[in-house]
Amino acid sequence: MTHGEQTDGQARDRIDTKRAHPARIYDYVIGGKDHYQVDVDAGEAMMAEWPSLRVSMRQNRLFMQRAVRYLAREEGVRQFLDIGTGLPTSPNLHEVVQRERPDASIVYVDNDPIVLAHAEALLTSAPPGRTAYLDADMREPESILESPMFKELLDLKQPVALTVIAILHFIRPPADHALLRRLLDPLPSGSFLAVSTATEEFAPAEIRRVREQYESRGIPMVSRTTAEVGAFFEGLELVAPGLTQVHRWRPTEAQAGVTNEQVAMLGAVARKP
Repeated sequence: MTHGEQTDGQARDRIDTKRAHPARIYDYVIGGKDHYQVDVDAGEAMMAEWPSLRVSMRQNRLFMQRAVRYLAREEGVRQFLDIGTGLPTSPNLHEVVQRERPDASIVYVDNDPIVLAHAEALLTSAPPGRTAYLDADMREPESILESPMFKELLDLKQPVALTVIAILHFIRPPADHALLRRLLDPLPSGSFLAVSTATEEFAPAEIRRVREQYESRGIPMVSRTTAEVGAFFEGLELVAPGLTQVHRWRPTEAQAGVTNEQVAMLGAVARKP
């Protein structure tokens, strides 16, 4: 069972091909195909400043996959609310989750029209499960929480995993904490929060230059210290190994040979008591 919100044509009418967009830059850097020349130029400029950007972004994607696999397999979570979904890159979150829990429900949320235009790839749910794509902005949490899709697909009597992957570094404080809490507050005890966001701690000069490249294109970017990221998890119970660079969170063979200096993302998963 799948749900969409808008036609492909309507979405494409909203796409600005003259300005780089973070979702499309990410898509280009990790080897996707849904971007424009302006995004290629931005990605190349950023990788010229820090050649490890591709490693870091790919490790972030793999962190997402490991985190949601853990939540589905080990914690038995069958409901996911994914904020800032980005462009489809298989395996997508629902594909990873539904391999473990075929009956899982996933609500994807993004406000980029190019993501919406490609949302069909996010709606290929396993038959017992359900997926939905909601065209909404994290900065307007009520538009998410009050949407028919949210209410139909997510049962707030059962645990929900809120995943906010590589999105908080585009939201300046103090709005970041308030928005995250507003999304987490309605979720029942036993729910989980998974977050990844940018840091300058392991390659400070390089990440500063990458941030300047984003900001020169009108894309605000915030990098945070470990302590600042840790504050997002106040009142929650961190899952081992706690808050760490994304390649060090329950690593597999895909993390072999990756150094700390190549990864500018911190990540963690935590349980709501």
